Parts: sequence; structure tokens; C-alpha cells
Amino acid sequence: MALRELAALERALEGRTLSPEEATALLGSGPSTLPDLLAAASATRDRGRGRRMTFSAKVFVPLTNLCRDYCGYCTFRRDPGEPGALSMTPEQVLALTRAGERLGAKEALFSLGDRPEALFPEYREFLARMGHTTTLGYLRRICELVASETGLLPHANPGLMGERDLAALREVNVSMGIMLETLSERLLGPGLAHDRAPDKVPARRLRTIALAGKLSIPFTTGILIGIGETHAERVEALLAIRDLHERYGHVQEVIVQNFRRKPGIPMRDHAEPPMEDLLRTAAVARLLLGPDMNIQVPPNLSDADFARLPEAGINDWGGISPLTPDHINPERPWPGLAALRRATERTGLELRERLAVYPEYAARPEFVHEGLRPRVQSLVDDAGLVREDLERWRTWN
Repeated sequence: MALRELAALERALEGRTLSPEEATALLGSGPSTLPDLLAAASATRDRGRGRRMTFSAKVFVPLTNLCRDYCGYCTFRRDPGEPGALSMTPEQVLALTRAGERLGAKEALFSLGDRPEALFPEYREFLARMGHTTTLGYLRRICELVASETGLLPHANPGLMGERDLAALREVNVSMGIMLETLSERLLGPGLAHDRAPDKVPARRLRTIALAGKLSIPFTTGILIGIGETHAERVEALLAIRDLHERYGHVQEVIVQNFRRKPGIPMRDHAEPPMEDLLRTAAVARLLLGPDMNIQVPPNLSDADFARLPEAGINDWGGISPLTPDHINPERPWPGLAALRRATERTGLELRERLAVYPEYAARPEFVHEGLRPRVQSLVDDAGLVREDLERWRTWN
């Protein structure tokens, strides 16, 4: 191991912050550094988050998969008339969320395309029939409906948002999110990952995250690795997230997500990041973001290797559904909860269910709208986790 990398790991174990240069060097270091890097990340996780892994029992609601962006890695988005194009009615959303509630889900995760009304007249007609002119206005009404008609708590990921829409959605969501993905403006170039994707301009996404902080919205964000970014650009994105959290204290979770190839996408021949790269990036994220941050890596994107992910210092598996697929990656089903529990306990960690709002935010009134506070408090124990008598997941496969 190079002296610089050894010194960086020693600094991390002492609880000191890595420099951007040290973090970049660790991302590019050889296989011999990986065991020590993982050990440092796990020790840092244990110091802040303890020996526990969490997940959220959810229903995945793809409110609309129409989108004005054409990202090179996406199979979720559709144009009107394409096979699989979908915009859900209130009745469809309620039927889905009620079914999930019966199975023990607590979260309604809303994922949808960015501003399809800007591009598609057919979708503007759909919104008009629903009594709305914008997707975010329609989403707000649907979240309100789910919050009032079911026991689920909404968490919306609708893309770019201004302050007015964030404030409106805050009233009916316990948390929200947008993936930063990368700060690389290079990837907006012709033929690259974010070509023809106006909503992936990094500065615009940073602004949404900052506005959420200004409004005290518990917020999920993260990076997407393997789409053409450099190691230095990964570090830059993680540091931007850290800076916003240090300013507002609202980033409840950071996701490290790995690109996976899929048939039919422009990046179908693009190389996937290997498991070691994912582990290394998650570990560096832990060391950069510190012991108290909640860090997630989606288990379904790692195939059978997902059991190795806790080694990298993560403390959350993300949302797992007893009913719906991962509509962003439908070809990669979530592991069964029994397998997830075995993988967790094999590393000496305890598996517990959380809400869409993390425990440290659930008890703070400035982060949960008054209309949602009674529901949140009725579901959690003294630690802010789902009450054990409400953990239906223990009966799932």
C-alpha cells in the first residue's frame, strides 16, 4: 500500500476528514488496499450508526414514466404511445397503495419523469382531465390523497423542483429526494450519459437540494457511478452533498448506485463498474460523509454479491417492496427479506425497519409537517424505528 493511502486510512480511523486528493487516491488504489479501506469504513459506520442495518417497506408508485429527458442509461422513461407508457389515475394509485398497505408497507415511493408536460401534448391532455396543469401539482394532490386515504407515508422523487412546489409537496410528504448523480458537465455532451437531458444539469439539481434544505425537508440524494465520470468527479459530487448537509442539516440519506447495462438503452455496451469499485466507492463515501450519515447501496443491483455491501460501511438497504418491482430496474428484483436478513446478520448487524423519514428526523417537528406528525409518531418506537409489533416484513419471503 502506498504511503499516501496508508496515511489517509489512518487519518480516517482517527476520525479526521479525508482531503479530496486522499479520497480520489483511495478510489484509484489497487486491490491490496481494499480490505483496509473496508475495515476503516465499517469502523466509521459503527462509531456513528452502530451495528444496525435498516430498510423501508414500500410500495413503488410510478405515477408517470413519461419524461422530457433522454438519459443514456434509463429504461424507465417512455414517450406517449410507446409500449409500457403509463400515467396513473388517482383510482389506480389508491388501489396499488391500499394493496401494499395490506401487506405491511409503510412508504409510498413516487417516482416519475421530469416535466413531461413540457414536451408531450398528450400528457398535457391527461393532466387537464385530472384537473391540473403541471405534473408537480398533480403529484401534490395524489400524495395528499394517499396520506389521507391510506396508512402510507408519501416520499416523492419528482426531479427538479422550485421552492413553491417543494413547499407544497412538503405538506404531504414525510421526505423527498433527487439523485445528484454527478457534477460532471462533460456528461451533458453529445453521445454521453446526460446528452438530451436538460434536467441533469448539475447546478440545477444542486439548487433543488439546497432549496429542500432551506425548507427543512428530510432529503435523499446520491451519486450514480459508472456512467463516464472520473474518480475525482465522484469525490466532487460527494463533497457537494456534504457541503449542503453541513449548511442545512437535511440530507437524511446518500445513495451510492451503480450503473447496470440493459438492452435497448444507448449505453447498452457501456462497461459496468465491478463489485470492487462499488465497494470502494461506498467505503470512500462513508469516510467523506462521516460516521453519522445514512448511506445506502441498492441490493438488487449487485446480484448475489449484495451480501458483501455491509463491509463497505453502509447502514441501509433502501426501500424493499412486498408487492411492486423496482420500476427503474425492473429486470433486477429485490432480494427476499429472508435473504436480506441473513446477509445482514452474517456480518453481525441487526436488521430493522424504518419509515421513509429517518429516525433522527422523525422526532424533530421542524422536519415533519404538522399534518403528518401524528401518523409518524404512531408508527415508531422510542428510537424512531418502526414499532416491532408493526413489522410485518418478518413474514415475507
